[in-house]
Formats: sequence, C-alpha cells, structure tokens
Amino acid sequence: MAIEQATGVRFRVRRMLRLGSFQIGSAMGDILVNSIWNRILISQLGIPAAPVSFLLALRYLLAPVSLWVGHLSDTRRLWGLRRTSYIWLGRGLMIVSLPFLGLSLNRFVLSTTDVWGWVFAFLSTLLYGVGTLVSGSPFLALVRDSAPPEKQGLAISTAETILIIFFAVVGIVFSVWMDVYSSRVFWEMVLATMVVGGFFWFFAVLGVEKRIDRERGRVEWETAVSAEASFMPVLRKIWSDQRTRLFFLFLAVATMAAWAQEAVLEPFGAEVFALPFDRTTRFNSYWQTATVLTLVGGAYVWRKRPPEQQSGITMGGLYGMALGMMLLAGAALAQQPRLIEVALLIFGAGFGVYTFGGLSLMAVMSSDKEAGTYLGLWAICILISKGLGTFLGGALRDILLLGFSLPTAVSYGVIFLLEAAGLITAVFILTRVDVPGFAQDVGRIISRTEAQILSAD
Repeated sequence: MAIEQATGVRFRVRRMLRLGSFQIGSAMGDILVNSIWNRILISQLGIPAAPVSFLLALRYLLAPVSLWVGHLSDTRRLWGLRRTSYIWLGRGLMIVSLPFLGLSLNRFVLSTTDVWGWVFAFLSTLLYGVGTLVSGSPFLALVRDSAPPEKQGLAISTAETILIIFFAVVGIVFSVWMDVYSSRVFWEMVLATMVVGGFFWFFAVLGVEKRIDRERGRVEWETAVSAEASFMPVLRKIWSDQRTRLFFLFLAVATMAAWAQEAVLEPFGAEVFALPFDRTTRFNSYWQTATVLTLVGGAYVWRKRPPEQQSGITMGGLYGMALGMMLLAGAALAQQPRLIEVALLIFGAGFGVYTFGGLSLMAVMSSDKEAGTYLGLWAICILISKGLGTFLGGALRDILLLGFSLPTAVSYGVIFLLEAAGLITAVFILTRVDVPGFAQDVGRIISRTEAQILSAD
C-alpha cells in the first residue's frame, strides 16, 4: 500500500537540487557558530573548552523538540502547510539568533567573564538550536516525500551531499575572508549569513510541498489527517520494535564517536602545532571535501542498489573513519603535522561512505505514514549524540590536559583513539539490526525471499 501511494511522485533532479540549495544557509550558519566562533573563544580569548562545548551542544540536548515537531508535521498543518511552515518557523529563529553571536564576542573581548557576554552567547545558541530542531525533521520529511520509495535514500543523500559541499566551500571562503580575528569582519559574516542563508532557506522550499501534494493526490494526506493519532501512542508503537531501538543505539554510538572532534579539532592544531588561524579553519574543509567526493562517487556507483542493502557499505565507511582517527592520534603523538591532512582526508572519505549508507538506512527504517515521526526520532538521536560527542570531546580535553596535566599531544591523541574505538563499536551494533525484516514489515519489500536475499548480502 505504501509503495502504491508513493508511485505518483517522480524523482526529479531539478527538484532535488532546489531542495539542496537550502543547505547553503545551513553550512554558513554552522561554520560561523561551530568553527569560527568556537575557535575565537577557545584559542583567541582563552576561554576553557568545556563551557564553550556545552553551549555548542545545547541545541543537541534539546533534540526531543525535533521528534515532537516531526510528528506535528505528519498530522497537523501550520498556516495551511504540512512541512513548509515548520521549516520557515525554525529557520526564522536561526536568523534572529545570529546578531547575539556577534554581541557576545564584543563583550568577551573586553572580559571573558562578562555576564552579558554569556547571556548573549546562551541566547544565540538556544535560539539557533531550537530553530534547527523545529525545521530539521520537517525538511528531511519533505525531501523524503519528494521521491518514490526506491529513490528516497538517494534523495536524502543528495541533500546531505550538498550540505557537505557547502561546508567545504564556506569553510574556505570564511578562512580567506578572516585570516586573523577582526570584530568588523565577523559582523560582516553574521550579516552575510542572515541575508544569503535566509534567502535560500525561503526559496528552496517555496511551493515544493504543493507540487508534491498534486503529484501524490490530496486524498492520501486527508486520509492521514482523518486517522490522526496522538503523539505518545505513536511513539510507544515505534519504540516497542527492537529493531528501532537497536538502530537508534547504532546511530547514537556512531554519531558520538564521529563528532567528538567537533570542538577540539581546531584547538588541536593551534595548541599542539601552533598552526595559524587560517590553516585550522580549513581542517573541516579537508575532511568534508573528501566526504563530498565519496558521497558523489557512492551515489553513482551504488545508485541502483536497493537502500535496504546498504548495511555493508555503512560498515565500510565506519572502518575508514576509525582509521582516520587513529592516524590523527598518531600525528599528535609522533608530532607530525604533515599527517593531519592525510588523516582528515581518510576520515572524510570514510564519513562519506558511512553517510551515503546510513542515510539510505534511515529512509528504510521509516514508514510512509509516520515518516516525520521516524525521521524526527533519527534526528533526535543524531542531534543528542552529536551534542554529547561535542561536549565530551571538549570536556575530555579539559580533564586530560588541565585535570591530569597530561602533555597536550597525549591528551588529544587519547581523544582521537577513543573516537576510533567508538566507531568500531558501532559496526558491531549495526550487525544486530534486521533492516530487511523492517523493510518487509512496512511494505518496502514484498516477500520474505527478498528480505532473506538482502540479509545475506
């Protein structure tokens, strides 16, 4: 039934590219907050990593909002639209948050203990985080809605690929724009993100939902609304499935391990090797460029492979990421800065393979009727885990470096080795998830024979 309902939607490259342009603003905002603002506070102003990491992790710790909003976008229209209005509401909050980011830096330059500086920093990260959560799962659901079942994994992967492409592009542009800290230049970046990012957040989704409704037939949506269920019973039904719980655990472990470097990667380059500001700003661009290349290559090589058949690919990506983290630890311990770029490229290549496979699995591990709720659950898992990973990376840096007085290189090396161990643990968990069985139960594959073939693969 689910497959028949979605057959009216065709995979359109133009629509995918338009939806993907939404990620231009996402990349600008995240680079500004998680890379540049973070580096200035820790390395330029000498603020400890733990409180900064906590502020960066705040949006992830509020992730239950994403699950609730995902359910709302399944069952209730806002301002006459099912997905789009929630997306615009969330992105509006993100735009409002950005001036507070600049105000916080203006205060911290005068005093790192300034109360108003911390108030502005908290307001900025809170509004930015809530906005991300309100818009995140409805946007993923809109992307999923825009493709037939066999292309839904590819659709989500395409949107993620465009995000990572612009992470790399924006990272390079911003590093050239501000090679040394300047309050005036930072404010220019804030205004550019508000204007350019805001434009694409509005334009990318304008009218898309109405076109999809026309293709699928309005009867399907009206039927879903008439059968509306309350949030908690739906959530209990979803969570009662052991496969859902195991997949949640897999995403949590993989995400925490992958993102523990988020708050410490640039300080690592500055504190262990005294690398300049513009070079450490490009660290994210290195691994994200490699991610883009493997994502694009994977989309071409595996484009005809059923999304239910992506577990092995996902595991291969996790092994590659673990190798990159081990090499990064080796660079720290052996005092070899030339290994950093090599390690980041390997990590990024593995991340691209993992992302392609993992996003396909996320599309599979979601039913059509409750897509927003399922994707909200996966989003909440990724966001909370990314936040915990970000915070734990910064906290471990402070504990090892300041608490135990370990050498700087050893402290960072231990963090990267722990990340590698977490990534390998995620591989083991994924082997326990029955993805083909879930796909059969929600109607993506029809026969048990198909499920057995996919399991054997």
